[in-house]
Amino acid sequence: MEIRRSEETDCCEIMKIYAHARRFMAEQGNPDQWGPTNWPPEALIHSDIQAGNSYVCIDEDKIAGTFYFVRGRDIEPTYRVIEDGAWLDDSPYGVIHRLAANGTVHGVGEHVMKWAFQQCGHLRIDTHENNRIMRNLLRKCGFVYCGVIYVEEDGSPRLAYEKIK
Repeated sequence: MEIRRSEETDCCEIMKIYAHARRFMAEQGNPDQWGPTNWPPEALIHSDIQAGNSYVCIDEDKIAGTFYFVRGRDIEPTYRVIEDGAWLDDSPYGVIHRLAANGTVHGVGEHVMKWAFQQCGHLRIDTHENNRIMRNLLRKCGFVYCGVIYVEEDGSPRLAYEKIK
């Protein structure tokens, strides 16, 4: 599987992947993470692409998954305050958001986690409490639960995880 930056021409396929992900999450008992707001909005995806922070996973010349990735120091405002725990390290880190797959290729999430960790050796990520699949993936990939953060969009809680070398 190859990972590359998303292009504007990928947007339609990316939005199809997010629609599939919303349906899949609802079927798996997680209807509230992206479902009620039809998250993420297409305008945000265009913004991510223009900023160079949107990526796609290519398998056999087809887009099988997508995600947002950025790295730096203090890059995620919602991570500045963490409750019921603490971050493991305050050095620059990478953030993965909006990870989704189209369901046709096994292992997209694990591949993304490995790729992102190779980019910087320090990752932070958060997920909804009801997203059992993501929580299991994070444990499998060696992430440590650190506490609870609250997303800026609506103030809802998310479980926060971190992985460092």
